[in-house]
Amino acid sequence: MSAGAAHPRALWSLAHQLWLCPFRPFFGLAALSAWLLMALWAGFLLLGWPLPAVPGGPFVWHAHELLLGFALAAAAGFVLTSVPEFTRTPAFAAAPVRVLVALWLLARLGFWSSGWWPRAGLVVAGLAQLALLLGLMALLAPRLWQDPDRRHVSFLWALAVLALLGTGFYVDALRGVAPMRWLHALLGAWMALIVIAMSRISMSIVNASIDEVVAREGGERDPYLARPPRRNLALLAIGLYAAAEFRQPGGRVSAWLALAAAAAVLGLLNDWHVGRPLMRRWPLMLYAVYALMAAGYALIGVGLLGGGFSPNAGLHVLTVGALGLAIFVVICIAGYTHSGLEKDGRPWVPWGAALLVAAALLRAAAYAGSTELLMGLAALLWCAAFAVQSTFMLPVFLRPRADGASDCAGLDEAPLPGLP
Repeated sequence: MSAGAAHPRALWSLAHQLWLCPFRPFFGLAALSAWLLMALWAGFLLLGWPLPAVPGGPFVWHAHELLLGFALAAAAGFVLTSVPEFTRTPAFAAAPVRVLVALWLLARLGFWSSGWWPRAGLVVAGLAQLALLLGLMALLAPRLWQDPDRRHVSFLWALAVLALLGTGFYVDALRGVAPMRWLHALLGAWMALIVIAMSRISMSIVNASIDEVVAREGGERDPYLARPPRRNLALLAIGLYAAAEFRQPGGRVSAWLALAAAAAVLGLLNDWHVGRPLMRRWPLMLYAVYALMAAGYALIGVGLLGGGFSPNAGLHVLTVGALGLAIFVVICIAGYTHSGLEKDGRPWVPWGAALLVAAALLRAAAYAGSTELLMGLAALLWCAAFAVQSTFMLPVFLRPRADGASDCAGLDEAPLPGLP
């Protein structure tokens, strides 16, 4: 037995099934951190629990860990699994993935300890965060550039933007300047990345639903196409709003650009109106991500124009709703299919998605009254959704593939046992 396989049951051993595919450790970290971080935040808001003392205070800690902890873990798992699939190249080796996981953990440790060791903690966290993003780019770039059509190189640009904004956050924190503006810009980058990723995922999910309806009911239906002009318009509007809000927070220019972003995202949904196939669970959940994104930007715009409520209501619809639901659904789809399991037939999945939608609506409504009650309920629903996901999916990530395969191929791509 080789040294690497000497202790196959140790989680850190490359022989453990956790390292069979890159999404396994990262999706596991995302699902766990989702409800653990939110439980700590709710405890702080409602019960006065202490939080790590970081530059900018507890609100910066909350936003930072949501965007550069939870969301980044999910995104790393997604791109490391999807890019080999999109480019028809082999899965990434376990060793560099384990290094990236260690960097994610080191970034958490450094940032959480920055209250005790301000400069050292921030330097460690910032360098680990930057090394994680640059490491992802170094792994992905050769495959994305060698793809003849370079259809997916936008993932590389999105990661570069995340690296730039994350670096800006740490530079300002080290200078003693309030770094929250960088986190608001990061939220825009995440919305853009969702649009980029959803254009790929939805082509598969919606057309599969169309094929199932046609097979059952007969007839013909036009395929679903995620049209680049509408996607590019949405990306432009989201980017312009993020830039305006970064330059002049709360200005009227930001308000109108937020409304433009809402309209552009709604424009994306025109491609989704394919009739009955849309009413199936997976297309409907992905559709809800865009609906929440449009609602979030609309609430921000109206709030900034004097709509009688805080634009933070829209920010929470974007984070709790669009970001949380997108990650929840992607973990379910990729986590099951790339583990050799069917993704359908699990009643907890739509219930979990419904909990996240309700959490987003309650969190936004907390700005209109009954603040503590609604905030507590929203946090409870978010935690319930991701705790249930952790309960059902972590065992999947810790055991061999159900179909006996030993790679990262999706279920439809994986060879059947015993066949070449």
